[in-house]
Amino acid sequence: MGSRAADGAGSEQAPEDGVPEALGEESRRLTREQLFTMAATASINFSSMICYSILGPFFPSEAEKKGASNTVVGLIFGCFALVNFLTSLILGNYLTHIGAKFMFVAGMFVSGCVTILFGMLDKVPSGPMFIGLCFLVRAMDAIGFTAAMTASFSILAKAFPNNIATVLGSLEIFTGLGLVLGPPLGGFLYQSFGYEVPFITLGCVVLVLVPVNMCILPKYDSIPSKDSFWKLILLPKVLLLCLTIFSLSACLGFLDPTMSLFILKKFKLPAGYVGLVFLGLALSYSLSSPLLGLLSDKLPYLRKWLLVSGGLMTALCFFILGPAPVLHIESQLWMFVLVLVLIGFSLGMSAIPVFPEILHCAYENGFEEGLSLLGLVSGLFNAMWSLGAFAGPTLGGFLNEKLGFEWASAIQGGWALLSGLATGIFYIVEATRRSSSLQNPPANNEERTHLMGSET
Repeated sequence: MGSRAADGAGSEQAPEDGVPEALGEESRRLTREQLFTMAATASINFSSMICYSILGPFFPSEAEKKGASNTVVGLIFGCFALVNFLTSLILGNYLTHIGAKFMFVAGMFVSGCVTILFGMLDKVPSGPMFIGLCFLVRAMDAIGFTAAMTASFSILAKAFPNNIATVLGSLEIFTGLGLVLGPPLGGFLYQSFGYEVPFITLGCVVLVLVPVNMCILPKYDSIPSKDSFWKLILLPKVLLLCLTIFSLSACLGFLDPTMSLFILKKFKLPAGYVGLVFLGLALSYSLSSPLLGLLSDKLPYLRKWLLVSGGLMTALCFFILGPAPVLHIESQLWMFVLVLVLIGFSLGMSAIPVFPEILHCAYENGFEEGLSLLGLVSGLFNAMWSLGAFAGPTLGGFLNEKLGFEWASAIQGGWALLSGLATGIFYIVEATRRSSSLQNPPANNEERTHLMGSET
């Protein structure tokens, strides 16, 4: 019953799989272990996102003063994601060997220390030395972030096997809170105290959370599995879901190095107010995620519609974010913020159902339930997200420099359009095959074989 209980995270036929109804009632009463797990995960979601988003309002302009071009700034943002991609696959595969709790706590410690180091980079001479150290420090930060997030996804899925989407959606409130507070707080501290203070302050906050999580986070033991990343990622449905993760992350990552510069030049806002514009996206995402997670768990058949419509809606929003020059619409601040709100909602529509869908697909294809599989899935999710977060800022910085924000945004939305259309086609083909198999059951084939045999 253990594997079927975990399958309840994504199963559309839980009662038929033998999961008793009492299990659903029991899962509503959170145990002390589950509460501590949620608290620890909420802390990493909040602290990692606030440290990540703090760069948006002022780092691109600060890097330009140090001799970095728009393309280089995009690469600095993208470097974080590239290292994240490489280490996610490794750490996810060896999660059970390293230990989920140790990986979680060690990742937070590294991330806190490196955030403080990033605040010292303004003392470095302009030019290649500054750029090189930016890449080095961001790479180290990526390793710590990857370790903590890969472990947290796995621990959550282990602690909440029957409602993982609801829990993930609820905890996205803290992700959104970090994204909400990061830009305005970073802009305020930067304007008031200079470059160093935002990073030192937040780095110390992360370090304070390390001993707290060492005490409250439960320890989960698991036996290593023989399943591999290749077996998982080569499943057709998982490949498409990976494309969805990549496209969403690329679209979101595109905004990091480009949006603040566009707002400063287009709307003439001071750096302290630029962060407030980010609120539209972050608030809509964090507030809608719990509802989308609940829908994903209670009505699993809606996941396919959320994935498809979310991708198409994201593509449309990025087309009108600039807006695209072919629309001949003058960009206005209120319209820009409104589109960001819609982007936050559409990203949640596609992002929240992905994790339980991958788990459900893995169980359908014979993967063993346990922390080892959860490490593979969380590592794969983080790797694909990171790959998109690398491509988004890198390509976005280049397109922004060559074509301008309006065209760059429209082109970037093509990723979401591609994933939405591909996922929709896949689900249509899957539904067609299922209906045809119902119309031609195996019994008919056996009868046909029997008749052919009698004729001979």
